[in-house]
Amino acid sequence: MSNLLIMEDTGRLKKSFTNGDIYVGNFEGELPHGKGKYIWLDGTVYEGDWEEGKMTGKGYIVWPSGAKSEGDFSGGYLHGFGTFTGHDGSVYRGNWRMNIRHGLGRKEYPNSDIYDGSWKEGVHEGSGRYSWNSGNIYIGSWKDGKMSGRGVMKWMNGDIYDGSWLNGYRHGSGVYMFADGGHYSGTWSKGLKDGKGKFYPAGSKHPSLRRMCSNLGYDDNTKGLPSQGSSINSEGSETSKPRVKRSLSERISVGGLLRSSGRISHRTSSLDGNWSQRHPSVESISNDFSSKLLHDSDESQSDMPDGSPVVYEREYMQGVLMKETVRNYTEQTRKGKPRNKHSVKEVKKKSCVDIFEGHRSYYLMLNLQLGIRYTVGKITPVPMREVRSSDFGDRARIRMYFPRKGSQFTPPHNSIDFSWKDYCPMVFRNLREMFKLDAAEYMMSICGDDGLRERSSPGKSGSIFYLSHDDRFFIKTLKKTELKVLLRMLHEYYIHVKKHENTLITKFFGLHRITLRGGRKVRFVVMGNMFCTELRIHRSYDLKGSTVGRCTDKDKIKENTTLKDLDLSFEFQMDKLLREYLFKQISIDCEFLESQQIIDYSLLLGLHFRAPEHLKALLELPTTATNSDSLPRTDGIIGSQGEIIIPPKGLLLVTHEPSFVSTAPGPHIRGSTLRAFSVGDKEVDLLIPGTGRFKVQLGVNMPAQANHKLLDNECDSNEVELFEVYDVVLYMGIIDILQEYNVKKKIEHAFKSLQFDPQLISAVEPKFYASRFINFLKKKFPQQP
Repeated sequence: MSNLLIMEDTGRLKKSFTNGDIYVGNFEGELPHGKGKYIWLDGTVYEGDWEEGKMTGKGYIVWPSGAKSEGDFSGGYLHGFGTFTGHDGSVYRGNWRMNIRHGLGRKEYPNSDIYDGSWKEGVHEGSGRYSWNSGNIYIGSWKDGKMSGRGVMKWMNGDIYDGSWLNGYRHGSGVYMFADGGHYSGTWSKGLKDGKGKFYPAGSKHPSLRRMCSNLGYDDNTKGLPSQGSSINSEGSETSKPRVKRSLSERISVGGLLRSSGRISHRTSSLDGNWSQRHPSVESISNDFSSKLLHDSDESQSDMPDGSPVVYEREYMQGVLMKETVRNYTEQTRKGKPRNKHSVKEVKKKSCVDIFEGHRSYYLMLNLQLGIRYTVGKITPVPMREVRSSDFGDRARIRMYFPRKGSQFTPPHNSIDFSWKDYCPMVFRNLREMFKLDAAEYMMSICGDDGLRERSSPGKSGSIFYLSHDDRFFIKTLKKTELKVLLRMLHEYYIHVKKHENTLITKFFGLHRITLRGGRKVRFVVMGNMFCTELRIHRSYDLKGSTVGRCTDKDKIKENTTLKDLDLSFEFQMDKLLREYLFKQISIDCEFLESQQIIDYSLLLGLHFRAPEHLKALLELPTTATNSDSLPRTDGIIGSQGEIIIPPKGLLLVTHEPSFVSTAPGPHIRGSTLRAFSVGDKEVDLLIPGTGRFKVQLGVNMPAQANHKLLDNECDSNEVELFEVYDVVLYMGIIDILQEYNVKKKIEHAFKSLQFDPQLISAVEPKFYASRFINFLKKKFPQQP
């Protein structure tokens, strides 16, 4: 309420308020309206446009601290385009939304760092470029203020990393090019090398950038940001970790790690529509990267005196080099080429989605998302109830036609016309509820803007696999026979998973079909991803318990290859109670599958290896170094033969504390917490020092010790294995449960029995299959004495 109203010589009114504030300017009624100046009691001054008592339009505001802002205002907020100068000397020029940086903008920090790119709710989000005062530059995607997604980092010393980031760390696939010309292509976890990769020393011949990036799962240009990211805080100052002086690029596995930087978003959203494609800085770094690769490759043969430069095939665990194989480049190139002893042209087996031709994956993904969004949106408002027998019947379907131009019930889209069928929607809705999956989160995970990622098929089925952007769900195309089997057994499956919350059997969340004009059909099922974890799965195995044809050609093994029964050289020691729970549930699940006449199922086993704590300082094998002076010392025990003998440690079972473990929804949220013998028959969590605390469930976050025995004939003169005993975290589940023991399989059994021992082949009757499956696993998980 004002206590004074005075007409000034300027024709404007001056109004003093009881709280000491003063306004001079135009009014409409009793409210400031038009041009005016407002002075708060604390000394803050705004001068500019007003509308019905609120700052709206162009204006200028100065705070007592010295901070000031000039630009667009709306409803009393900085809203639109404007420039803000902080009291610390920082300057932001760009878009605002209700006093928060939002949209495109450029900020110059007090320490001379500069961020130029996209903002969301006050933090870096989308595509952007961050330049540190040291000369380091990052260009790529950001999320929640951190580098997350695809991006390129160039250090002042000339090193360049092009690949995936997560929460400010190098995380996922990438290529690291050292200033001296050496290259490492591989995978990282939280800034440390983790998994398999290849190192090409300076001057050696290496694949082109295009092929190298293609092998890692993304293109070599910066047009597309893939779906996968040294720890960095973009607001802080940066310091590059001093590197040990070396002429060879990869002496230290984390050499040159930047300790403060920024972040990336997974999306391909651009700053001006195509910022990530056109920004000159992106092109500059990318071209610098490509030209160095090309230049080094051209000179490599002349630089190497013997004409056979070496390639180091390496395997890391949390930054520790565990295994290395030295090959010459010609051997490595020959290894990658398919063998063709007989010049017989191979006939390619048609995939069930070849009908989409060159754009099949894109169209299929759009159709999946449109259909699932429609189905979930239609069934979710229906009141929750128990399933009835009619919910499993032939009439329990949702059908809809999706014309490209849209209709009264469907939106327009960029795919091709298709018809959609959703099978047993109420049953799968209840299954999702049973596994605590929120409908909105389910839709966002599969149908969100980030889309789906196609994964190569690990088997012979020709199926296509898609993985949701958050890794929670797998989508797999089905054969017509598999669809029929699932529908036939769906009622018993529903009863089984409802009764046994710790079941290891695949969790199904939706069953659908797409029909194109002409009548061609694609069927698919949505499943939970058994490897949905923040820990890297270093190796995975598909275990059936049979031995005929159950090994993988070593020349075909890649980073993500799923290995088979004969490839598993480990035995696993588990806590007594955890093992008991495991085999009790496996027996129950196998009994169910036997009752449904199912065979050919597998235990999908994922292993996360932990590097022994004593080896955290050991970053490279001494045998790979050419300058031993720069190698760190190890605290390990030296054996009589000079080998390093280090007992594994780092996994701890502790009493379960619900408030300390993640409760994020996902495929594993339903199972109960397990008890462990080693902590007095109490519910337990798995504590991994320096990584996190995890809820131990059946098939999820299960700690074990993996024992590996090397036979003499397994040893290779140029291959060194540091350890025989590892701490591992296990993830497992029973998959591929849709193959009946039908007439076709009986004929296969009879035919293969003439060639092989009938007890060793995969196609056997269900009772024997289940028994052999369990016995094989018991050998791999022996009972402790």
